Amino acid sequence: MTTVKEVNPHFEDFLFDWNQKFQLLVGGYGSSKSYHAALKITLKALEEKRTILVVREVYDTHRDSTFSLFSEIIEDLQLASKVKIGSSPMQIKFPNGSKIIFRGMDKPEKLKSINNISLVWLEECSEIKYTGFKELLGRLRHPSLPLYMILSTNPVSKGNWVYKHFFKNEIEDYHVLDDEELYKQKTIVIPKEQGSDTPTDIYYHHSTADDNLFLPESYIDQLDEMKSYDPDLHRIARKGRFGVNGKLVLPQFEIKHHDQVMAEIASIRKPIRKNGMDFGFVDSYNAVLRMVVDHEKKWLYIYEEYYKRGMTDDKTADELEELGLKKSIIKADNAEPKTIAYFKQRGFRMYSCKKLTRVENTKKMKRFKRIICSDACINTIRELKELTFKKDPKTDEIIEDEFNIDPHTFSAMWYGLDDYEVASVKGANSK
Repeated sequence: MTTVKEVNPHFEDFLFDWNQKFQLLVGGYGSSKSYHAALKITLKALEEKRTILVVREVYDTHRDSTFSLFSEIIEDLQLASKVKIGSSPMQIKFPNGSKIIFRGMDKPEKLKSINNISLVWLEECSEIKYTGFKELLGRLRHPSLPLYMILSTNPVSKGNWVYKHFFKNEIEDYHVLDDEELYKQKTIVIPKEQGSDTPTDIYYHHSTADDNLFLPESYIDQLDEMKSYDPDLHRIARKGRFGVNGKLVLPQFEIKHHDQVMAEIASIRKPIRKNGMDFGFVDSYNAVLRMVVDHEKKWLYIYEEYYKRGMTDDKTADELEELGLKKSIIKADNAEPKTIAYFKQRGFRMYSCKKLTRVENTKKMKRFKRIICSDACINTIRELKELTFKKDPKTDEIIEDEFNIDPHTFSAMWYGLDDYEVASVKGANSK
């Protein structure tokens, strides 16, 4: 007896495509990506003898998710009399010797006893730590069968390892794929490439609730309603897109072409020029920003940056002098008086900034109506475009003096504008 299984058309090719080692499913809520991943694995287990490992961050979450999906699929395929489903521990055994084993990264010792794993599914892979992903790669080995890893996730923050590994990591200048291209094309394949510095042999698949023909309209309406009360969740759940999780620190931050920025600065009637510097060495960066304030409009322009680490003070001074900053007033971190003294000895017009709290400095920056950054300032853009406040995990309230990253360029802004108030101008203009 032949069983006919109806599936969503957007997943038909995915179900039978085993050409790539890595298969990444990114999608919104209700897109049916997890269901089709489980169906694909079930069909593979029926086709050839394999030991398949299904992993989530927490073992107990399998019962109502992946384990439940496999049980439903086996019932739908009318295989319940032939396939053994064990619930304690959770395990599924097929007549040909294939078996599906469920594990959690919260119990890593349970992974060590499994051998000859040829297929791994990481469900909600964004919840798994990057070290866990790399450990699972090491567990994926078999003497003869092709190896596969399926990863499925809702696209959370661009700071998550999934985005950095499979798309891009701007800090490391590492690029595999533009996620916007995936949203347009829906499926993309990056073929295997020998000697590449970035991941290859990847099948990308994007889906939203619109791709699930079996969803009730009321469910989609609920997702659409999120836009009015939780835009972040709406982006993830309805649109299935990576982005910023949390409240933006500088929602008025924007980017313009460098020539346009310089032209606008040239047209300001009374430009107020400011320069700020944050010190760093090994883990943090020396960051210098050159800025101009249009006080009448309450606009801030950022037109030039210096951003390096691992530099001794003498080399930094040489490079800042080459950039023409020796004659400009620079306000720097007041926690580094010795460094400031060294720059003064070198002839720089560098001074300690006023001591304000992080909250006070942040509130000052938020008073600007617009913060316009030259596209030449790539590190400033990387740090500030998607800078968000941290949240208290207990209350879900934002913490006003903590951020998702350590933004060195934001500190340079604070220091450079220490004697400027958006409401009124104080202090001398600097070059």
